Amino acid sequence: MDDDEAVREALSDLLLVLELSCHTFDRAEAFMTDYVPGRYDCLITDVSMPGHSGLDLLQRLRDIGSSMPVIIVTADTRPATRSRAMRGGAYAYLTKPIESEALLRHLQSALRRE
Repeated sequence: MDDDEAVREALSDLLLVLELSCHTFDRAEAFMTDYVPGRYDCLITDVSMPGHSGLDLLQRLRDIGSSMPVIIVTADTRPATRSRAMRGGAYAYLTKPIESEALLRHLQSALRRE
């Protein structure tokens, strides 16, 4: 999930090349409208988006009992933001620009955990 369409398309293309199915969303509210426990194996989200942030979404998912791995991919390099994400239960916190190999390594690890 990212409010930047180019980022969403690039991530989607990368996952499709790896034969992983992917649903894209431009904001947290759109994801939560579609969310059903067990529908998704992992969430990749930005922090800064219009409306609710990726960190707000992470907290909301944990509040409703979801243990789905959440990988944060963001341009926000502030230690306080990283710390908040990890304390909130993020599986990984990656900063943009990301290397596809690093993202795939974390994603594969998260999917094995499920």
